[in-house]
Amino acid sequence: MAAGEFVVALTTVGSPEQARQFVRRLLDERLIACGTIVPRATSVYRWRGQVTEEEEVVVLLKTARSRWPALEAAVKAQHPYEVPELLALPVTAGLDRYLDWIDSETT
Repeated sequence: MAAGEFVVALTTVGSPEQARQFVRRLLDERLIACGTIVPRATSVYRWRGQVTEEEEVVVLLKTARSRWPALEAAVKAQHPYEVPELLALPVTAGLDRYLDWIDSETT
């Protein structure tokens, strides 16, 4: 498959344990091939009229573009935040063997 057939989805959660549980559910549903958990990020944002600063965990989700609608639905249903961050970053290039692996794990 071509690199354009894949995305890296970005989300954040409140703790490493939430991240592990969330990633494992998505793996069980074959919505992602891999979730990379990056702890100890600090997010500064405006929420309900106030600037807020929170420690969060960044989660990078590697998946096939065809799985995006199901991944989006799962995040809406399962994410612990009221308004979860979920961004799809297009993959413009990648190692063929790695992209083949993502494809095999998400089909």
